[in-house]
Parts: sequence; structure tokens; C-alpha cells
Amino acid sequence: MLINFSSSCTCPPSSSSSSYSLSRLSNSRPSYLELPLRPRTHLFKSLSPSVSYSSSSSSKTKFLYPPSKRVDFRPCALPGFDFGSVESVLEAAGVLNAIIVVHESGHFLAASLQGIHVSKFAVGFGPILAKFNANDVEYSIRAFPLGGFVGFPDNDPDSDIPDDDENLLKNRPILDRLIVISAGVVANIIFAYAIIFTQVLSVGLPVQEAFSGVLVPEVRAFSAASRDGLLPGDVILAINGIELPKAGPGVVSQVVDIIKKNPKRNVILKVERGKQDFEIWVTPDENLDGTGKIGVQLSPNLKITKVRPNNIFEAFNYSGKEFWGLSYNVLDSLNQTFMNFSQSASKVSGPVAIIAVGAEVARSTVDGLYEFAALLNLNLAVINLLPLPALDGGSLALILLEAARGGRKLPLEMEQRIMSSGIMFVILLGLFLIIRDTLNLEFIKDML
Repeated sequence: MLINFSSSCTCPPSSSSSSYSLSRLSNSRPSYLELPLRPRTHLFKSLSPSVSYSSSSSSKTKFLYPPSKRVDFRPCALPGFDFGSVESVLEAAGVLNAIIVVHESGHFLAASLQGIHVSKFAVGFGPILAKFNANDVEYSIRAFPLGGFVGFPDNDPDSDIPDDDENLLKNRPILDRLIVISAGVVANIIFAYAIIFTQVLSVGLPVQEAFSGVLVPEVRAFSAASRDGLLPGDVILAINGIELPKAGPGVVSQVVDIIKKNPKRNVILKVERGKQDFEIWVTPDENLDGTGKIGVQLSPNLKITKVRPNNIFEAFNYSGKEFWGLSYNVLDSLNQTFMNFSQSASKVSGPVAIIAVGAEVARSTVDGLYEFAALLNLNLAVINLLPLPALDGGSLALILLEAARGGRKLPLEMEQRIMSSGIMFVILLGLFLIIRDTLNLEFIKDML
């Protein structure tokens, strides 16, 4: 469930490279009861104002997303997605690259402030498009703006720095190197909190009120639901005499399951429309697989409002709760990925999917873009801590192994072999994900 791609393909083993990941709101995606439909990403659709059709007087207010009941931000592959407008694509790519620049700036500043030699700071990877030199550091923009790296001259044969220089990263004490390698992760964590804090102060945090029943935001033309009188904006309060509770993780699935089990048989829906409650008899059509379908989009019956802090202390309080909630979600997603790897491996996606989702989020709401940026930061931080070659976690693991061996490093050739194998794996994985995700783009699928 990790959407992960590393940009380290051009980095030497001594460089610090970025990888990044994305989580998406899997249970905010509307459920469709009519198949086949072209799948689309609906990252924040169920969080939009269109879910406020209910006129019920009984409600419960809570922060979106409380730590105890978080929305499922498990990353997954998107079966089909659309880049949308050029502006939204540029916004998503801008967010992604800003996060990568922050990550690499963490490494760069941690090294520079300690007097450690740095030779390169790159935004993107691949061929160099533009570059300049300042203070013996090459700053470059590269052809593929989906990554970045900080390079050190430790094993650079073209470097004029003596091999025994105490300010080479490899010659620094273990603690200094740990600070440099972990600084990128720390920078992303701080940036994630800053984004959430900015959201709290500028636009406020979304607050959801849960109402009984399931909302029907959309009814497809010529479907069973349309034919039998169901309208967009209706709220299904009960199905076949079973009262539906307030919005919860299973309330939409409950309706879907009953309809699927009753093809060509009447299903009685108790519907709220405006201030009136009445029953509608719907006869689901039959899918090719024998299940029922009525051709509606369903979502939890929620009303989303905004809450703003009254003072700076409330702002820090709201930001802290949201930050810890999102962090828990990211860690829980990673845990479930490894616990169910055989099922989740196919759901790993790369930078094309990240930008596609980000573009749709950018077209949606400002809140979505804030959440998108904060989640990318947290995912990047967590993924980079994994003890894998070519990631920050791999470098940290080698340093900790050195500490456990009493300060004795592994042979340089062995370290380079480990890092090179990791970089090669990441390159191959990245190419695979880019090709697969590109083929899933809507306009590409339309041409095939």
C-alpha cells in the first residue's frame, strides 16, 4: 500500500537521495453499484460540501480525522486516473518537488553547519538542464523533476580534497554522520507540522458531523435507481427494514452488500428527501457476475464544516492532534503493507500516480492540498527510515552496524556493493511503476 519511488538513480553511493510515497483516502472513495464504470480517484470527494444534504437533527461533531478513528490513508495503486488541467498538475508537481527540496535541504544544512564538505545539490534526476557553482557546491536542476539528492565528495576521484580530510563525511564521528543522514527525515517532519499549522491558521480544520443513513450524491441516467425514482441528494435511512446507523466504516458496504445479493428482486429503501421520509421500491439490475446493481454513487452521510482556533494555544493544540493523527495513519498503513504484503504489493504506485492524485486534489479543495502535502512529507520521512540500501535508513543501518562493531567500518567495496544493488533495485522498480502508472492514465487508456 505504499506508493513509493526513489529518485536515487543518478546518485553515487555516497549521496543522500530522496524517495517519496503517497497515501490516499481509500474509504473516501465513493462506492459504485453499477459496473463496469471507469474508475476514478475521489480523494476528498466525500469530504466536500456536497455531503451535507441531510436535514436530520441528530448529529455528532468530531474533528476530521481524530486519532482514535482515522480515515484509512492506505496507499494503493489507482486503477485509473486523470491528470486534469495543466494548472492542477503543476500545483501537484510543485508540492512534490517542494517536499523533496525540503528533505534534501535538511541533509545539506546538517552537513554545512558542521563544516562537512558537500559537492552537489540536485533537484530532479537524470541529465542536467541547468547548473551553477557556489562555495564549491554544484547546484543543478535535472531533466526529471521527481526527486533530488545531496552529493558528498568522499569517494569522488575528481575531487581535490585529500582522502584523509577530517571534514569529509566518511571521516566524521558516528554522531555527526547520524545527524546528517537523519536530517532529511527531521526536515520533512517539521515541514509536515508547519503545513498543518498553516492550514489551521489560514483555512481552519475540517470538522465532520455524522448523520444517520447513506447519502446518494449521484444517480446514473437510465439506471435502476433512476428508473425507480431515486434522486441525487436523497438519503437512504433504511434498506429492507434495516435501519442504517450514523456514518461509519461499514454503513455504505451494508447497503452495497444487500443490493448485490438481490438482483431482479425488489429492495425497499426508506428515503429522506428534504423534510419528507418515504419508501421507494427499487429493482436492482443484474451484473454479468450475477450480482445486483442500481447505478448510484454512495457516501457516508456527513456534513463538513470548518473550525478555526480562537488563540495561538488552540492553534497549536489543533495542529498537534491533526499531526499525530496523520502520523498514526501513515505508520498504520506501513504496518498493514508488510503484514499483508502479498495483497498490497500490487498496489504500490510511483510518481506518476502521486502527481495524478495530487492534481485531482488540487482541483478539489484547498484543504485537500494541505492534507496531500502533509501526508507526502510524513510518508517520505517514514519510507526513508526503512533500512533499505539507497534510502536514508540503509545508510543509518550501516552507521549503526559500524557503531556495534566498535567503530570498525565495513570494507568500502562491500558498502558500495550493498548501496549499488539497492540503487539498481530502486531504478528498476521506479521504471516499472512509471510505465504501469502511465498506462493507467485516463487519456492513455482512451488511446489504447
